[in-house]
Order: sequence, then C-alpha cells, then structure tokens
Amino acid sequence: MTPFMPFHQVQEGRVYHGLCPNKAPPKPRFAGVRTLFEPGLADLSGANIVDSDALVLYFPGPKTVTGEDVLELHVHGGPATVKAVLSAVRRCPSSTEIRYAGPGEFTRRSFLNGRLDLAQIESLGDTLAAETEHQRRAAVRGNSGTLGKTYDSWRDQLLLGRGEIEALIDFSEDQHFDESPAELLTNVTRLTEDILHSIGLHKLGSQRSELLRNGIRIALLGPPNAGKSSLMNQIVGREASIVSAEAGTTRDIVEASLDIRGYLCSFADTAGIRTKTSESLGHHDGTAASTIGAIEQEGIRRARQKALDSDVIIVLASVEATESGNHRISYDLETLQLAAGAQQCLVAVNKTDIVSPESLELLIQDFKSSVLADIDGLSGQEPLTISCKAAAGLTDAGGIHELTEILAQSFASLTSLPDDMQHLLGVTERQSQLLSECERHLGDFMAEAKKSDSYDEPDIVLAAEHLRLAGLRLASITGRGESGDVEEVLGVIFEK
Repeated sequence: MTPFMPFHQVQEGRVYHGLCPNKAPPKPRFAGVRTLFEPGLADLSGANIVDSDALVLYFPGPKTVTGEDVLELHVHGGPATVKAVLSAVRRCPSSTEIRYAGPGEFTRRSFLNGRLDLAQIESLGDTLAAETEHQRRAAVRGNSGTLGKTYDSWRDQLLLGRGEIEALIDFSEDQHFDESPAELLTNVTRLTEDILHSIGLHKLGSQRSELLRNGIRIALLGPPNAGKSSLMNQIVGREASIVSAEAGTTRDIVEASLDIRGYLCSFADTAGIRTKTSESLGHHDGTAASTIGAIEQEGIRRARQKALDSDVIIVLASVEATESGNHRISYDLETLQLAAGAQQCLVAVNKTDIVSPESLELLIQDFKSSVLADIDGLSGQEPLTISCKAAAGLTDAGGIHELTEILAQSFASLTSLPDDMQHLLGVTERQSQLLSECERHLGDFMAEAKKSDSYDEPDIVLAAEHLRLAGLRLASITGRGESGDVEEVLGVIFEK
C-alpha cells in the first residue's frame, strides 16, 4: 500500500467504507467504536448489522508490523460473529480480490518490507514455540534486532576491506596508493581478527541457547537395582519407568521430558551397568560380568552411549546390606570414571533410609576417600544422599527436592552468559552454521594475508574472494542483500 494515498482509495479504506457506510474513519492509531453492516445493505432496522460495537483501528504504513497499511477489527461475540465479519469483508467493494492470508504471510511481508530480518523471524518462531520460561526469554532476546544489526555491521566492515583491496587490484596503475599491498592486508587482517573473536562468542551463545531450545539431556547411570527408575519417577512425578527389585528390569533407555525451574529437560533412565569393576566397599563382586546376557550387554552399551551424548550425568550408588548384617555402598567404578568427563556430573547415594545417620556418615566418608578421591573430576565432589522410598510430601525426607535444586543450578551454569552477552542466547543453529562457514572463509583470508610475513607473496585477488564469500554468509543470516555485489563495492571505492 502507498501511505500517501487518501484513505478511501487504499484497500483498507474500501473495506472500511464497505462495512461502515456514511461513517467517518477513525484517526490513524486511535481506536473508534463502529457498527459493522453487511456491505451495501445498511439500514436503520438493524437487520443487516454484523457487529454493533466493533473496535476499529487504522495504522498507516510504513510504521506497521508489515510495513503496509493495516486495518484492525476487534469484534465481539463467538465464532459465528467472527465468521460473519470475515464473510462481509470478502464482499466489500475492492480493486483487487480480497482473500485470506496464507500461512506466515504477514511475517513474510514484514521481511520483504524491511520490518524484520531473518534473525528476528527465527526468534519470532522460537517465541511461538516456547514451552518454558527460559525458552521464552532466549527468544525475546533474539527478537530485539541486535543480532541482525551486528551481522550487518560485520558485513559492512568486510565490504569496506574488500573495496580497498579491489581498488588496489583494479586501479593501482591509474591511481597513487599510500599503502602497499602488504600494509593494506595487515590493516584488513586486524579487522578480521576482531570479527573472528566475536564469531567465537556468538557460537558459544548458540551452544547455550540450543540447550534451552532443545532441552538439557540428563542420563541416570549406575549399577542394577540402585534405584535409577525410582529416582526418575520421583523427579518426573509419574511412573515413567518400571520399578522392580529384580536386577536388570530396565533393558532399554526410557526417556521423559519435563520443566524444571523453567528449563526444558530430557531425562533418560538407562540399563544398570555391571562390569568387572562393579564393586561394593568392603566387597568385590567378581562374578558380575560373567552372568551378563546378550540383551543386558546391549542395554549397557546403549547406556554408555547415552551418557556420552548427555549434558548432565547423575551417577547412582546405593546403600546395600551385606550377608554379615553390615552395610556397604554399591557402585560401578567404570561408570564413575565415564561420568567424570561429562560437562556436569552429580553423584547420589540412594537407599540411605536403611542405615542410621551416624553409619551413613561413615559410609559416605569412606566412599569419598576410597573411591571418589582417586577419580579425576570427582575428587572434590560431595555425594548427595537420597532415599526414593522416603521421598514424600513437602518435607523432602528423601532429599529429592535438594537434588532437583542442585540440578537447576547446574542448568544455570550450562546456559548462563554475562549480562552484556545475553542477546547471544538468540543465536540459532542455522545462524551458527553460517557463522562457522564465515569463520572458515575469514580463516582462509588470514592464511593468505599472512603470507606477507614470509617469502611467499599473498594473492590479493584470492584474499578479496575470501572476504566476499565470508560476507555472503553474513548476508544469508539476515536475508539482507547479497554481500559484495558490484554496485556496493564500487560505491565504497569511489567514496574513498
């Protein structure tokens, strides 16, 4: 729509006068109450009234959500009223056909009219799909437009550097240049190093925002019958896993998703792991591995792979009674060593309700000094003591609430960024992939430019091409233009 045209000549004006004949239109951006009639059938009897108290607003472009003129009708009533108004709108006199908007058409028009860039549109999609509080916050930060402006700024800088190099290539015989090719490449190299550093930060933001979007993956590991399924059911709040005293009940991976303190999480209850190093303090079960069947072996293999793919690992040990009437802590050493290499690892000791607090403290101290102290990454960790059997109500008798709070803290450490970098949580996987490609081309430029430090002569034509390809990747992120086309490059050259 053209904003300078009289209101009655634009599409929205024709629709308004069709629904509200003989009634002055509302002032732009001011709400007015109007009676909506069937187009061409208005009378005083009210038989042809569609809505007697509709709220009407007119927004002239280009300062609208789509950049075009917008007429909003806020009607009263149920689906029948809405259907009647939409039917009346389509019968209004118009120079073109009035139709329903296609899926995403308003957003597409916003992009084509320069109101939104592709980065903002991706964040808008994330906002609509957000299920947790932290997903919503990340999407809002990405919708601010800061990311698009940053990428456009990088692209302009690369265009400037490329323009200077192209000028040297094309006009060196006709013009006098104060800088040699080596000096010029050195100046552009400094600019490129700054952009490469910023790209690294943006990729870090993408990694953390992906955890918020896709969910933080948590694996429950431990020997058979340690209580992994019971713990998962306690945290999830439903019977996601089958609980049985029989060892090896869980043969495959059972997964469940939930919201913990605003973080989307995906819990995986894995098969109990038994190996030749499955031990108990004061007792070694040397026959454990010999009784493992083929199905259980496959379950253990999948459990280990799930652990490697997880962001957080909870390793379960358990207090068990011995034949002599004493108690020990049952654990699997290889599982502890595997978990120690995870981004975040928690060690929990289950079934603490079967011993006295004094005995439990001695067992835990012995476990820390005899086992955890010898494993890199776990030597300073304090095991959490829980009891899935005792967990009930709000008293947290089993320590499950404390475990959940510590999990939430670990989620925060995995996804947090400094205050001045919060907008980087809006970086999507698509943007990160394009940034990686841009980074690769800038790295190629750096390699070519640094030949001036050696006996090799840098190829400035090839260097300029690397900058062009890097700029193209940045333009693909925002959808604004094609980086380094001839007109822009010449504009930079002649401006200088």
